[in-house]
Amino acid sequence: MNILVTGGAGFIGSHTVDALIRAGLNVRILDNLQKTVHPGGIPGHIHPRAEFVKGDVRNKEDWQKSLDGIDAVYHFAAYQDYLTDFSTFFHVNAVSTALLYEILVEKKTASKIRKVVVAASQAVMGEGRYRCPACFEKDGAFTYPAIRLEAQLSRGQWDHRCDRCRRPLEWQPSDETVVNPCNPYALSKHSQEQIALQLGKRYGIPSVVMRYSIVQGPRQSFYNAYSGAMRIFALSLHSRRRPMIFEDGNQVRDFVNIEDVVDANLLVLEKTAADGQVFNVGGNRAWTVNAFYETMQAVVGRQLEPLKSGYYRYGDTRHIFSDISRLSALGWFPSRDIRKSIADYWEYLNTHQETDNILEFAEKQMKRQAVIRRTRKIP
Repeated sequence: MNILVTGGAGFIGSHTVDALIRAGLNVRILDNLQKTVHPGGIPGHIHPRAEFVKGDVRNKEDWQKSLDGIDAVYHFAAYQDYLTDFSTFFHVNAVSTALLYEILVEKKTASKIRKVVVAASQAVMGEGRYRCPACFEKDGAFTYPAIRLEAQLSRGQWDHRCDRCRRPLEWQPSDETVVNPCNPYALSKHSQEQIALQLGKRYGIPSVVMRYSIVQGPRQSFYNAYSGAMRIFALSLHSRRRPMIFEDGNQVRDFVNIEDVVDANLLVLEKTAADGQVFNVGGNRAWTVNAFYETMQAVVGRQLEPLKSGYYRYGDTRHIFSDISRLSALGWFPSRDIRKSIADYWEYLNTHQETDNILEFAEKQMKRQAVIRRTRKIP
């Protein structure tokens, strides 16, 4: 089988390429080597047996050339950041997906494609599912909060509250039915989901959407300001610089190891039962940011008191945790511990030079763009 992997030079893409080749499949990579992710050009981890095509998924000709002779597609190429170039999110994430299906239909090759697997994001679920501990006993109703706005965050009021009784809401696992995108990236990813599912169904192209939680492991870019706790904490500890923990550190996150993600990617390629569905791909254990940082310190053997000074990232969710029951029903379950994710990333970080100034530069950029903000009164 011949497989095309867009974004195959990147984090999830390159690991998936390696696994596909180990499985005896032929792989072609389409990647534009975006400088914010690959400042040094083609990364050394590209598998030597993979065919590499430099091109942009927004370019129809690049798609056409790359799709020649292909049996299945993993569409991982994406744009994610905190920048305000909102149109870029949709051009890279949504328009590129529409182009893929457009070409398959125009070239009358839709019937030859065995599978299209599209990388979506947990961000599509927004703040996720919550319940009020008092009101839920009366009416059994869940609630799906909107994004927290500046009026709330600037006062250091981190938690969502019940609209009726004003008690703090309790987070709940969110399944694939939860759709509440609250930022440009999430909106573009939801659009991408719908393009894949609806056009796939209409034109008989078996399509699967993978809604990844926070994926962790080696090859994750050091340079993307969007990247989360693993990157921030590892770079901070590596340079012996106290890391900034946003809000109070009690926000809940869902981390999943890259090797578990790759297993899920290969599973849905072969499972016809996956066709036409969205799957959450998460780690099945909730972690607070504080607990994650404590664990990282223990794994890498360095201790630094974090900075908690009322800073927050405008647009972050308070809590989010994915229900993975649907994917588990197909036979997948995450098996790698978070300590392995940390140890592998730390080893990867230590093979790179000149990383000390990356974090400071990213923080300055986000402060200048008013992404990182501070409470008016430090709680």
